[in-house]
Amino acid sequence: MKILIIQQKMIGDVLTSSILFEALRKKYPNAELHYLIYPHTKPVVENNPFIDKLIEYKPETGRNPLKFLKFLSFIRNESYSIIIDIYSKISSGIITYFAGAPRRLGFDKNYTRLFYTKTFSYKENPQTSAGLAIENRMQLLKGLDQSFPIALRPKIFISPKEKETFRKKLKKQGIDIDQPVIMCGVLGSSTTKSYPKAYMAFLLDKIVKQIPEAQILFNYLPMQNAEAKKIYNLCSPQTQSRIFLDIYENSLKGFILNAANCDLYFGNEGGAANIMKALGIPGFSIHSPIVKKNYWAIYEDNVKQVSIHLEDFEPHLFKNNTPRFSKLKNDRLYQKLNPELMELKLSEFLKNLNI
Repeated sequence: MKILIIQQKMIGDVLTSSILFEALRKKYPNAELHYLIYPHTKPVVENNPFIDKLIEYKPETGRNPLKFLKFLSFIRNESYSIIIDIYSKISSGIITYFAGAPRRLGFDKNYTRLFYTKTFSYKENPQTSAGLAIENRMQLLKGLDQSFPIALRPKIFISPKEKETFRKKLKKQGIDIDQPVIMCGVLGSSTTKSYPKAYMAFLLDKIVKQIPEAQILFNYLPMQNAEAKKIYNLCSPQTQSRIFLDIYENSLKGFILNAANCDLYFGNEGGAANIMKALGIPGFSIHSPIVKKNYWAIYEDNVKQVSIHLEDFEPHLFKNNTPRFSKLKNDRLYQKLNPELMELKLSEFLKNLNI
């Protein structure tokens, strides 16, 4: 049996979808399991013992007819028994269909339905603390066997040697490993997923006031350097003295290894927050108003994994609102997510960690 799972797009998506491989490996120990992903997401799944082969699909391949046809031919020649298309967009649907696998599973959408032999609808309410991002993916396996679990936890696999190498590097850069190290997702992947700068600075000040010995590393996209510096400038002098702006890894792999040596995560919900969870590190994350909390609030326990959404405080703002409405109103909604609203919860979170 040869199975291909397709998950194009973002880092958090690729990491979260990797849970299917653990479930498949336990059910079909002799199966050959392949994962089709974008190249830039590879570090979150390399060394995963449940995956036999990573197939890197460059976005530009789909925009070049000749390259795309060549890729379709390559996939078809792999002779897959089963394809699970988690992305379920037109591009991945075409790949799934032309692969010729007798069983093709995907999500039910009007424009891709014909590509699959069985489709599934997205759940609206989670059954477990795993969250919808986990449960929606796992339900695709029900198309193979009803005995698959509802949920599993995403994991990132790094070697002790890799972690120790970066531990030593952090020490050389001035970090005291014996004191708390905080990875701060200071910006989201876009402006619509980034908590307002002044609010973020306010909360960073609160963290340093509660944990004066905290050492804070900023995480952001390389093109967001100027925006991250603005948040730094809004912080108090005491907080600025605890932020190590010069410690920054341009590569995803470098970020993962730095993150593995941190004690907690604080900041915007997104790929960085999901990576920290997969590394087993406590986190406090802030959701964008346009993102449903019950989708990406993965395995939260309100102790070591906590997240905040405006809907927690003003649920009436989100009743009968379409995603389009939320996007149009996003900035205004973010302004309503006053940092004072989450101040007590953040303080309790830090206290519970006892770091």
